[in-house]
Amino acid sequence: MKNDNVFIALLHYPAMDREGKIIVTSFTTMDLHDIARPARAYEINRFYIVQPIDAQRLVIKRQIDYWLSEEGRKANPTRFEIVQLVRLKYTLDEVVEELEKERGRRPVLVGTDARKYPNTVGYDELKREIEKRDRDYLIVFGTGYGIPPDMMRTFDYILEPVYGAGDWNHLSVRNAVAIILDRLFSRNRC
Repeated sequence: MKNDNVFIALLHYPAMDREGKIIVTSFTTMDLHDIARPARAYEINRFYIVQPIDAQRLVIKRQIDYWLSEEGRKANPTRFEIVQLVRLKYTLDEVVEELEKERGRRPVLVGTDARKYPNTVGYDELKREIEKRDRDYLIVFGTGYGIPPDMMRTFDYILEPVYGAGDWNHLSVRNAVAIILDRLFSRNRC
């Protein structure tokens, strides 16, 4: 994998609702497939789904297990390939601990949001850092109405928002992941 020093995580908790209250969001099957696909296309090392609710985890695990089974592999070999990238964890701390243990170092945590923060970095700057290959990077994506600001302030970097043609920028997380990975890793970008 070209970007074996890059990992992504989809947080279902903590997330915010439209009033800014802390919630747990629900898993959707589209998240599994539509985030694992660009993760594979841009050669990301691993895609973590962070979900603390056991009933939701059971649904996610069943899907992962099916696509990794011989029956799933025969039904859709491409899906088998992309689902191999997926890991399920209870918390973001659990993800960081696993990466520290496996890689021997703490990853640089990169938050994503539709808002700017003081430690916001641009795509070109982060791309140059990642290309040095001397550190691991965990890019964290929120669900619902985003990652709570208190957690955002704990990240090493926050990637600049995805801006469209106008002021509206409330994309689905699936769209945001694909756009962000393209901006960071596409061979077509100058």
